[in-house]
Amino acid sequence: MTQPEFVFPGEIIKEVKSLRGLTVLGPGLRQNEDPTNVLCVTQPGKLCFREPNVYWIEGNRTRYVPKKGDLVVGIVIKKAGATVKVDIGSAEHAALSLLCFEGATKKQKADVKVGDVVYAKLINAHKEMEPELVCIDSYFKAGPLGVLSSEGYCFTISLTLAQSLLDIENSMLKFLGEKFVYEIVVGVNGKVWINARKTTDILNLMKVLQIVDEHGITSVSEIRKFIL
Repeated sequence: MTQPEFVFPGEIIKEVKSLRGLTVLGPGLRQNEDPTNVLCVTQPGKLCFREPNVYWIEGNRTRYVPKKGDLVVGIVIKKAGATVKVDIGSAEHAALSLLCFEGATKKQKADVKVGDVVYAKLINAHKEMEPELVCIDSYFKAGPLGVLSSEGYCFTISLTLAQSLLDIENSMLKFLGEKFVYEIVVGVNGKVWINARKTTDILNLMKVLQIVDEHGITSVSEIRKFIL
């Protein structure tokens, strides 16, 4: 695929490349069960491919559509018994069990409060069911998942920018790291948590990302003039 092709929901992508039987899918695509080397388009946009086995749709969606396996940032908005509801920017809030944290038990559940920001993984994203999150991996370890520090700030960027920042070839965050000492968590859903040594640094970083988002800036040279 030399040039991105514009596709529409329902279209079928055949002869998909894989690596050791695995194809990595980004937003806007789902894999057929049979045959497995065929993809179905779920949102309009440009079909993009990166060697050796990564496919995604680059579009202008404004609302996040949950997909199983996505890593998302969300805000806890409600607590009921052993479950909390999390706003992940989708049409429906996601459910997160307080038992789905490292070390949590029925007697000692995770300490999660309304207003907390969490980094979690979607394990259920069926369109007819409530999205379901966990903060542990398959080995019951948290890794980077869990409740993020209350010292950080959470804000929203476009899905397109989030996807760009998550690309390992994107040098934007590395460049900002040369100017600021900071931590950042970017969710596929367009929610970002950021923390730095000084509040002014956090605000400057947020401002830069918002300007990049508004103007569609992609090169580091263009970003330099917005660093205060």
